[in-house]
Amino acid sequence: MRVIVLGAGLAGVASAWYLKQAGHEVAVVERQPAAGMETSFANGGQISVSHAEPWANPGAPGQILRWLGREDAPLLFRPRADFRQWSWGLAFLAQCLPGSTGRNTEAILRLAIYSRDRLRELRKATGIEYDFVGKGILHLFFAAGDFAHAERRTALLHGFGVRAEVLDARACIDVEPALLDCREPLAGGLYAPEDESGDALKFTQRLADLCLQRGVSFHYGLAVESIEARAGRVTAVHARSSDGTRERIDGDAFVIALGSYGPALLRPLGEHLPIYPVKGYSVTLPLAADAPAPQVSITDESRRIVCSRLGQRLRVAGTAELNGYDLSINRTRCEAILRRTCELFPSLRPAGEVEYWAGLRPATPSNLPVIGRGKPANLFYNTGHGTRGWTLACGSAQALADIVGGRPPAPEFPFRGL
Repeated sequence: MRVIVLGAGLAGVASAWYLKQAGHEVAVVERQPAAGMETSFANGGQISVSHAEPWANPGAPGQILRWLGREDAPLLFRPRADFRQWSWGLAFLAQCLPGSTGRNTEAILRLAIYSRDRLRELRKATGIEYDFVGKGILHLFFAAGDFAHAERRTALLHGFGVRAEVLDARACIDVEPALLDCREPLAGGLYAPEDESGDALKFTQRLADLCLQRGVSFHYGLAVESIEARAGRVTAVHARSSDGTRERIDGDAFVIALGSYGPALLRPLGEHLPIYPVKGYSVTLPLAADAPAPQVSITDESRRIVCSRLGQRLRVAGTAELNGYDLSINRTRCEAILRRTCELFPSLRPAGEVEYWAGLRPATPSNLPVIGRGKPANLFYNTGHGTRGWTLACGSAQALADIVGGRPPAPEFPFRGL
């Protein structure tokens, strides 16, 4: 089949790769001038199987209430006159019930394990380079109450065959010596040695190059404006280039990988995607060759931020802000991330200008991505990964390619339309 993938972020490019591997003719349509220029551009860099619990969990409503009014809060809700924002928020609260959280956690964990294994296979087969680090992820707890749940999380991971161990404060420093001078006393940690990290932008762009070498066509600078459908099937998409030229693109099947921008495009078809943009921030610090920066990827569970070593850079990312499609960079929130980085690693000094970035994560209330079939028979989805786009990228794309090809996907997951 001729498959048209809409979007050249991490989800779209990975979809193109696995669809091409399955023998399809593939074309990718992207409004930016290159792959990975939006949400995939500067994320936290973690492939974190060990962090499967969704943002929507029983503790979230209380945390949100405590954080109200704080501009530097890890989760910031900015009320707008926007029905979609409020309906998404109510659906999020419904997903915080214990039963829903448990089901969602296990679904994410199954897909994450499958995705990690597909990424390893791809890396072995292609030799793709993207500042990969395979030293695991260390989750840090600074409150005794939070640390008390580490044993339960570890038991859950063990039940799925994921290696993890609970560490006291001293053992955390043994794993990552850069924490020796941390200014806040550690309660303990959870270490997942099989987790990984790497630069999602480098991966996306180098995978796009590999796709191109294998015959995938990329159409950059084309913004999709509408989807044409007749008799229960999508027949084409209509796009416009930066100079105003309009194009009609035909295909046999169409994959939506447009992140936060998919729902509006699909509404005229009567399709509802439960996706709302959740803005995340990152700070990237250039490092000197001898910088006392962490080598192991870190998750600060108290502040909801992650740190990953990307070559001679340290990427620190996190927080969530519900503020519509606003992409402006709030310096207060970025400076809070940078300030926390200095508390964790007091001896760290940037070797150049610090880069601030913000991007819109396409989030669902449950934190489960939307992967599967649409109502039109030849319309498919691989979108809505929220904070886990990098972790779930390869597994989601392989599952999507299987669904497009009429094969049952391997992982147990609530795929759409199956």
